[in-house]
Amino acid sequence: MSNTNEFAPVPGEPLSLADDLVLVLAPNPSPMTYLGTNSYLVGRDTLAVIDPGPADDMHLAALLKAINGRPVEHILLTHSHLDHSPLARPLARATGAPVLAFGDSSAGRSAAMMQLAQDGLVGGGEGIDPDFQPDQIVTDGAVIAGNWGTVTAHHTPGHIGNHLCFAWGDAMFTGDHVMGWASSLVSPPDGDLTDFMASCDRLAAIKSTIYYPGHGAPIQLPMDRLQWLITHRKGREAQILRALSQGHSTTTAITQTVYDDVQPALLPAAERNVLAHLIDLYGRGMITAQPALSAQAEFNIRKTKTPPA
Repeated sequence: MSNTNEFAPVPGEPLSLADDLVLVLAPNPSPMTYLGTNSYLVGRDTLAVIDPGPADDMHLAALLKAINGRPVEHILLTHSHLDHSPLARPLARATGAPVLAFGDSSAGRSAAMMQLAQDGLVGGGEGIDPDFQPDQIVTDGAVIAGNWGTVTAHHTPGHIGNHLCFAWGDAMFTGDHVMGWASSLVSPPDGDLTDFMASCDRLAAIKSTIYYPGHGAPIQLPMDRLQWLITHRKGREAQILRALSQGHSTTTAITQTVYDDVQPALLPAAERNVLAHLIDLYGRGMITAQPALSAQAEFNIRKTKTPPA
């Protein structure tokens, strides 16, 4: 499954990926979710479910059919976007399993993002699950074990503050942090590019032979993909700095310059990514924001690179 083009699961039909690992694809394809959300069943006679998916009765029925009466001990969430978490509660009611996650949809936000949210910055429509509440909080480094197996949780904020990746042996469930079909959306104030890059560095230090993402095919060369993602972000930063040096000072103008080949429907998401980069550059003291840091600010390269007060 190294070639994404060969990955063609049928929504609702269980697909075995490895010993004790089955994927059930949710029927929610879109430009932001690719083929749909990957829900994973881990274990054999007893199970854990990772990312139940969107609120969809057909997907719930498909998951219960694949579970086939086996005990479910844990429901694990990588994060609380609407394509990953809403089905957790109905599945918990059907199976009796507790829902485990880092926290609610505001958990894990950096101080900078908390301030921006307090100042009125709202998300860009990426689909936060506002009502999500886990039964059990999973802390960074926590080991979750059952008759189905064992995973270690790694807090990887960036795509959203409450994002977790789960190490399972030498495999890693990466949610929306690392995917093979696209780079991850980082949309402030829920997404934080500074945290995202730090989380990439953290994953790079964990030896994994395969990644199982929240959307798309398994990633057979995870370290290569992770390095591509880091390089891609640094390249995007260079493009944004170039646009700033050319006199483009607003988020919209920079987006139109940097993403000149993107479909119009994807420009709002692109603009959120640009804003994430601008906030990161501001936090590192590389640019200024007038009259204050916001999505509507005018940005300029700072001649002296000193962090803002």
